[in-house]
Amino acid sequence: MSKSEPKSGKEHLASLRDGREIFINGARVNDVTTHDAFSNVARSVEKMFDFAKAPDNAELMTYATPEGGRANRIWELPGSYHELVKRRAGLEAWTGLHGGFLGRAPDHVASCIAGMYMGRNVFEDYNPKFARNLADYYKYARDNDLYLTYVIINPQADRSKNAAEQADPFLTAGVVDRDAEGITVRGAKMLATGGVVANEVFVTCIQPLKAGEENYALSFAIPMNAKGLKILSRKSYEAASPSVFDNPLASRFDENDAVLYFDDVKVPWDRVFIDGDVAMCAKQFHATPAHVYQNYQAMIRLSVKLRFLVGIAKRTTDVNGISQFPQVREMLGQLAAEAGMVDALVAAMEAKGKQVGAYFVPDAATLYSAQVLTQQLYPKILNTLRELAGGGMIMLPSSVDDFGNPELARLIDKTQQSPAASSRDRVKFYKLAWDAVGSEFGSRHHQYEMFYAGATFVTKNHAFRTYDWSAADGLLQNMLDSYSLEDSLKAAEAA
Repeated sequence: MSKSEPKSGKEHLASLRDGREIFINGARVNDVTTHDAFSNVARSVEKMFDFAKAPDNAELMTYATPEGGRANRIWELPGSYHELVKRRAGLEAWTGLHGGFLGRAPDHVASCIAGMYMGRNVFEDYNPKFARNLADYYKYARDNDLYLTYVIINPQADRSKNAAEQADPFLTAGVVDRDAEGITVRGAKMLATGGVVANEVFVTCIQPLKAGEENYALSFAIPMNAKGLKILSRKSYEAASPSVFDNPLASRFDENDAVLYFDDVKVPWDRVFIDGDVAMCAKQFHATPAHVYQNYQAMIRLSVKLRFLVGIAKRTTDVNGISQFPQVREMLGQLAAEAGMVDALVAAMEAKGKQVGAYFVPDAATLYSAQVLTQQLYPKILNTLRELAGGGMIMLPSSVDDFGNPELARLIDKTQQSPAASSRDRVKFYKLAWDAVGSEFGSRHHQYEMFYAGATFVTKNHAFRTYDWSAADGLLQNMLDSYSLEDSLKAAEAA
């Protein structure tokens, strides 16, 4: 693959056969592209890269880099409102390939690194050498069309203690050695969502650190096959879903989550962006556009996902023949308003965006408003889907094999009736609906959408700190200043 050119899906699959150490069900995985726990999601990512590289999608999915050639729009640094909106169109199209169910698809961490690059002056003030490392890494990842994941959370362990106070000081990934070649890291980080099919991992800490935790105040990027890096996978929903018909989402879009353990992993100095600076760990996200830009991408993804779920709601009522019931239309109208609100918030982030140096960045206050509201909204929408479906998502054939038995197939055709779909189309639809809402895969997404942006107190704090309280207080004060006690007393006396 030449540089400054989007890679093909085949090239991405080949890049995953790199000897990385992935463990699941007590054994090491030799090849994620063929293993029954990961091969289908690898193929889903393959299709994404093929879509981005397709000549017909060149204008939608790629842009011309300043250095020449073209790159995937996930790496784009918009200089204007119109460029930001154009990038969003590409991200929406890409997200449509998985319905929003790949929460850490390649566009997420790419947005994070791009946002840090936009704010590289903050890194310059901290350490010019590390700033150059970041700039070089952004261009390297862009030009090689890398799929990045990240691990930015410490293991939960004893939450009453910080990382330095745990019984094992290297439970959380920290530095054990520094030499002329780089730093050596030991310990664990989470959650490497999408890591099994990613090329590299960005490692840092988004949780607040304090004095005494300098050893954990790191920021760096390394390949997933780095020596000593162990990838400990959770249970695979894909492996438990051998039939696409029975689990159309879990079988193809289980991006997986994993704990990463750094068994004395050597990180070269040219891959280090922060070393031992607690304050800078927070600044890399919040003093640069990184946190806003990465979560703006997440809201684009979620807006697409909500359209998908609202589509399930409407199809449910059509299949059940209840679309014209007034109370059902009311429920659908509520869902339409909620999904429309998220679309509007994404558009508002762009319309209210601002120029940060050479770059146009989405509005932070609108973004954090959206995150707070959607954390509450997602479970509500799932409950509405359950209410509309009733038992329809539960009383389904046990598996696709039931259709292979002529007698069972005859009974299925008789009992799975619908005024709007054949019995087989009805079963196909409800199998998908259950996978999105009630399966173990669907339950994981319920949990994911509630916490991917942080606990609710975290997102509410972001909304608090970015809201224009001075404007609100100014309106209030202007009203208070428009009358006085003295004037009211004089008016009363005159009356």
